[in-house]
Amino acid sequence: MTKAVVVYHSGYGHTQRVAQFVAEGAKAAIIAIDADGNITDAEWETLNAADAIIFGSPTYMGMASWQFKKFADASSKQWYSDAWKDKVAGGFTISASLSGDKLSTLQYFITLSMQHGMVWVGQPMKPGREADAMNRIGSNSGVMAQVGPTSPAADIPQGDLDTAKAYGERVAAMAAKLHA
Repeated sequence: MTKAVVVYHSGYGHTQRVAQFVAEGAKAAIIAIDADGNITDAEWETLNAADAIIFGSPTYMGMASWQFKKFADASSKQWYSDAWKDKVAGGFTISASLSGDKLSTLQYFITLSMQHGMVWVGQPMKPGREADAMNRIGSNSGVMAQVGPTSPAADIPQGDLDTAKAYGERVAAMAAKLHA
């Protein structure tokens, strides 16, 4: 059985909701980075034992949240010991605007995973054209979701959540193939 973990930071609950759908698709454990950018020692061990790690953060000012970046900086202990080498990696983000420079957040996740020697899994789904279509934003680097700046997490379009679930399934399937 492949072990997948979703590790994310959520400032207002939007990223948490997307994380739940990614985790459902991947049948993954979920680790929430706290408001101070920390996770517990036991959660670090869970990440170290995983076959796949899926990173998530809101896109704030064109980048991952500072809490996620603090977590990423703390992963230097894993980098030094090659603890995440050859694990499968993926990522997702959400912002209030349709673009919101979400690509830079996904590229940050890709760079982080490459530094760890991980294997990044893209999102091959063709973009949908309808407002509630899967992959409506057209990202192949990972999952991009969007909801208005004053909208609650419950208003995230179902197509974005379905995309997140399908992506979780894909990451888990690729981890199963790689670690078979």
